[in-house]
Amino acid sequence: MPASNRILIADDEPDVLNLVSMNLKAAGFQVLTASDGPTALALARRDSPALVVLDIMMPGMSGIDVCRELKRTAEVAVLLLSARAEEVDRILAFELGADDYLVKPFSPRELVLRVKAILRRQQFPAEAPPQMKAGRIEIDRPRHTVLIDGAPIQVTAIEYRLLCTFMERTGHVLSREDLLAKVWPADTEIDLRTVDTHMRRLRERLGAAGEQLQTVRGFGYRMQG
Repeated sequence: MPASNRILIADDEPDVLNLVSMNLKAAGFQVLTASDGPTALALARRDSPALVVLDIMMPGMSGIDVCRELKRTAEVAVLLLSARAEEVDRILAFELGADDYLVKPFSPRELVLRVKAILRRQQFPAEAPPQMKAGRIEIDRPRHTVLIDGAPIQVTAIEYRLLCTFMERTGHVLSREDLLAKVWPADTEIDLRTVDTHMRRLRERLGAAGEQLQTVRGFGYRMQG
């Protein structure tokens, strides 16, 4: 389990690294630092921080790649730092599972507040709503029912869990590894191709609404709202 007050900061700019580290320590956090992507990934896996602050442009491995790897294998929050303010960069970051995105130059006070907000959400996560809707697809949790345009359809237990997982993170890209971890029991040995098989069957079951389950080549799948 991640330590609730341990923060890993990764940035190849010493001034930024020192500034962020100093402010987070002053706020009461235990701080780890790295100046490149591979070191950040190794430290995150070894020391299980509650949150990782990643600069996107780093030597050896980008912050985007570190974020992608961490979200596949660990329960850790990620805040990305970048000099790029374009919407497409923010969208990519959030699709890969980043919890927040802060543009350089930034206020150290704002960064500390965002870190605290992310950790607060982790400590007190919002409960999944009893009804979820995305486009033509709706899930009624109390009745364990899937509806397309208001009409119920039959799905298997695995298909139901897959849909719930996508509906809870509509718009986010989920890798095959993510889906295996969230949908199938931990002691089940399943090949990644099995995920593709279930996704194909689920799309067929949803009919025309199956188009909302999009394949993101090289990453995984996404539910379009």
